[in-house]
Amino acid sequence: MDVMPLLMLVAGSAAIAAAGRRTPVPAPLLLVAAGLVVSYVPGVPDYHLDPHVVLPLILPPLLHTAATESSYLDLRAQLRPVALLSVGYVLFATFVVGWAAYVLVPGLPLTAALVLGAVVAPPDAVAATAIARRVGLPSRITTILQGESLVNDATAITAYRVALAAAVGEGATWAGGIGEFLLAAVGGVVVGLVLMVPIHWLRTHLKEPLLQNTLSLLIPFVAYAVAEQVHASGVLAVVVVALYLGHRAWEVDFQTRLQEGAVWKMVAFVLESSVFALIGLQLPVVLEGLGEYEGPEAAWYACALFLVVIVTRFVWVYPSIFLPRMMSERIREREAAPTWKGAFVISWAGMRGVVSLAIAFSIPQTVAGEPFPGRNLILFLTFTTVIGTLVVQGLSLPPLIRLLRLPGRDVQAETLAEANAQAQASRAAERRLDELLADERNALPEPLAERLRAVLERRRNAVWERLGQPNPITGESADETYRRLASEMISAEREMFVRLRDGRYIDDEMLRTLLRRLDLEEAAAYREAT
Repeated sequence: MDVMPLLMLVAGSAAIAAAGRRTPVPAPLLLVAAGLVVSYVPGVPDYHLDPHVVLPLILPPLLHTAATESSYLDLRAQLRPVALLSVGYVLFATFVVGWAAYVLVPGLPLTAALVLGAVVAPPDAVAATAIARRVGLPSRITTILQGESLVNDATAITAYRVALAAAVGEGATWAGGIGEFLLAAVGGVVVGLVLMVPIHWLRTHLKEPLLQNTLSLLIPFVAYAVAEQVHASGVLAVVVVALYLGHRAWEVDFQTRLQEGAVWKMVAFVLESSVFALIGLQLPVVLEGLGEYEGPEAAWYACALFLVVIVTRFVWVYPSIFLPRMMSERIREREAAPTWKGAFVISWAGMRGVVSLAIAFSIPQTVAGEPFPGRNLILFLTFTTVIGTLVVQGLSLPPLIRLLRLPGRDVQAETLAEANAQAQASRAAERRLDELLADERNALPEPLAERLRAVLERRRNAVWERLGQPNPITGESADETYRRLASEMISAEREMFVRLRDGRYIDDEMLRTLLRRLDLEEAAAYREAT
């Protein structure tokens, strides 16, 4: 097996993604553009997007990362709009886009057109939320977009399976399709509910951080595989388990959380970067088999379908946001009034991604010995829709948000809330410390007891100091100065430990122990000041 193509993909995409962080262009768009260009460079290997790799091996960890970083409480508060987008919109788009393709493309069967509709229906998770965080969207809109992207893949994959069954002549009916959809949805949720408690129990009872992190890496794959084994939705199983684990992450050992956070950030970065580069690299593969649809005719179909996809989202989003409020007094009393600006941003944040391409590539080549009707055209239209939405919507979304002047996050209010929470936690810790020190078994010399109190005082004051005036000479806040000085002190200690090792006063094993202790102290100082 030649590993060089894989190494080139990972290294190249990581380098481009890192460079993208220093440019105003979102990294996903740079990666796609780079893939498009590199795909025609002589000597570059052919990268074929294999659905048997993307769906079971790449999608679960990406969903797991997104779900654990989401807020279960926020998603529950936005359950109605999330459900209307992740289920209602995907089904609506499947039928509307499918019907439009059936009308636009002569000779394309309705069942094959519905397969195309299901393929391009789900917006991509990574692109929209990455841009949302970068431009500082209001938290409610970000939560809705995150929630939609966590569930819509499950809806689209199930709709695709039903449409594919009809296309290959397996006698699919409306009742059967609805039944399969409910089985996949309910089954995926049930599998997630069954797995989440024992998995969390294991995480809290394993005492070795390496074992805990190994389990963490296996969790999304296990949840996905178990659900798919019983013909349920693996996507929903992964999301349910990850939301539960993220909600109760505080119960896990702190060393595990530190290692786990670093590991999953690296995994998500590598997978997301590689996935967007892979999208661009599919261009030669897609253009190879167009056959009878080559030329201006194919370009017309691509432009028309792209416009249908854009308009369909607007047609669904505005009524789904405003009609429930108009029809329910309870909703008007409990929820803040939505704005047309917020609805416009949600409508425009409908970029498609790798899941659509992976589903398209999983369409069988033949049906009963005959070529699948319009398969090559479906691949081409999926590719052009993905690229079109990423480029047009992805590039225009940040300036659009700035133009609409949506209210961003209130940093001052968030800092005040954090300071109040820290003050209450510090008072609780002080009361507990006094209780412990009153017990003779916990007797400490007064300097050590005062050191414990000083640590609490530092944590309590750190947040308030962020609200203060910066240093007039350096421009640093008190937190930044504290973090810099702590880092300089720890660096001096680290250099001395290395000199002692080089002088053979201590060995390498002791050096590693001392450096790890310093690393933890530096991480603690950094967290206190941020």
